[in-house]
Amino acid sequence: MTGEARPVVIGGREKPRGLSRLLASFGNSWKGFAGAWNEEEAFRQECLGALIVLPAGLYFGHSGIERAMLVGPMLLVLIVELLNSAVEAAIDRIGVERNPLSGLAKDLGSAAVFMSFVLLAVNWVLVLADH
Repeated sequence: MTGEARPVVIGGREKPRGLSRLLASFGNSWKGFAGAWNEEEAFRQECLGALIVLPAGLYFGHSGIERAMLVGPMLLVLIVELLNSAVEAAIDRIGVERNPLSGLAKDLGSAAVFMSFVLLAVNWVLVLADH
């Protein structure tokens, strides 16, 4: 053994390792953001909302904890929306015909986005009620 790491082969192709894996990961993430921005109106709307909520959270929070409590849930909304969009894309890839399980999967993703908005609202009310 020479001590060199052997390449990882998955699905018949060699997976990048080290710095090239990291760079490929950033590239994939950028394609994901661009795809969400181009294809998902809800994501664009939530990004525009984040342009208001994030600076407002930094302004109204009196401590690092308060700022995190006001800003964090908005970032979570964006994360959950990206995951919801991924679920919807995968379901749509499977087929366009109506299926109760496909509908349920999409509804569950939508409910997750809604709950992240509830968390955002609750945090803002609780933090600002103390001021």
